[in-house]
Amino acid sequence: MGRHSYTLNEGHSLYSVRIRFLTSTPLDIVRGSGTYVGMQVLARALRQLGHEVEFAPHGRHLPNYTLERLLFNRALRPSDHDLTVGFDMDGYRIAGGRAHVAALKGVIADEARFESGMTRLTMSIQARCERQHVRRAARVIATSRYSAECAQEFYGLRDTPAVVPELIDRAEWRKLLHDHPATADRFTVLYVGRMYRRKRVNILLRAAEILRARIPDLELRLVGNGPCAEAWRRSAPHAIWLGDVSRAQLASEYNRASVFCLPSVQEGFGIVLLEAMAAGKPIVASRAAAIPEVALHASLVEPENPEALAAALEHLHRSDSARRENALAGIRCVEQFDAGRVARLFLDAALDLQPSQATYTAN
Repeated sequence: MGRHSYTLNEGHSLYSVRIRFLTSTPLDIVRGSGTYVGMQVLARALRQLGHEVEFAPHGRHLPNYTLERLLFNRALRPSDHDLTVGFDMDGYRIAGGRAHVAALKGVIADEARFESGMTRLTMSIQARCERQHVRRAARVIATSRYSAECAQEFYGLRDTPAVVPELIDRAEWRKLLHDHPATADRFTVLYVGRMYRRKRVNILLRAAEILRARIPDLELRLVGNGPCAEAWRRSAPHAIWLGDVSRAQLASEYNRASVFCLPSVQEGFGIVLLEAMAAGKPIVASRAAAIPEVALHASLVEPENPEALAAALEHLHRSDSARRENALAGIRCVEQFDAGRVARLFLDAALDLQPSQATYTAN
């Protein structure tokens, strides 16, 4: 693998970078979900560019995720790596110096305001740590303009964070889709994501009830787990609740789907949108948070409006041409989020380098 040259602002050339990733996110698809996938794809893409990437070792798994995160950070020590990247709150105790970057997958303070009870309380604790992290780091990177603006607002940052989007390994994803085919003889709507209040899966469930009389062959399939999962399952026994699935199973579900739906009111980016686009699926989603930046081509509706969501889904059910146009626009859009391209953008922003030839054009 040939190594790429990056030019520092002072004029020096840098051929290889030793990078350390700090994250308490579980490094598996089940517990880490899209956050884990995004970090793994970024690490692999940076290695393919000729750089060294290692993850700080995890401690033991605890039932309380916030406590697990706090203990992970308590155990962290500074290192001699060329670059340290702390994701979200992780690294807040050791941040400082030109080599430390805070990379936000979302903004925890923004996510917490849509939650309630214990989830909101524990996320508020995490948000205080994340605030320390971004205020101490040399540079801050967010995955969307929306998240960058939220970080500035909630954490009192003087400067707006750099924006580098999430990424997808399209070649790997195409292989997974090819290796795990599935078809459906019904109009199948797919949701993928964690079951938090901010995801507003309850709005999708109400939309499905509205549609049941109009679309007798409607099938709603939901992938993911979380604090709201059990209550939502009880309210919609006719939906197919798949819980946490493997990467192979996930590819099969995208293949099976007629339409992908994301009713969320808060998304720092929404990596599932990239998966749906790369799978060639039309998308219906809320016009909220970072979603319009990532998928402006999608059928976007007013948030928290089950009637509007139902109408958009019904339109795609009735119109083959609308589904095809939506899907083709997504296939074109997702090209700019390809892993190698975004990895170069990320390294440029993390090292405060002159911009590479790669660019990111938000919709």
